[in-house]
Amino acid sequence: MARKALKAVDDMVGGSTPGSSGGTHPLSEDTINQKIAEAAYYRAEKRGFVPGHEMEDWLEAEKEIRSNAFD
Repeated sequence: MARKALKAVDDMVGGSTPGSSGGTHPLSEDTINQKIAEAAYYRAEKRGFVPGHEMEDWLEAEKEIRSNAFD
């Protein structure tokens, strides 16, 4: 499921998430932050947007995106 969300984020921003079929150019910090925001949104959506988990959603999304961005 996470890979599918990352692919959806990748498609929206036109970038290349490692493991996807895109190129290998490095991602800008703005692009990484946009991917983190999108992934955090998908996490919140999956929980039904229950409030109080915004920081957790962001930090988990950031960990996931940054670990994939530099693999």
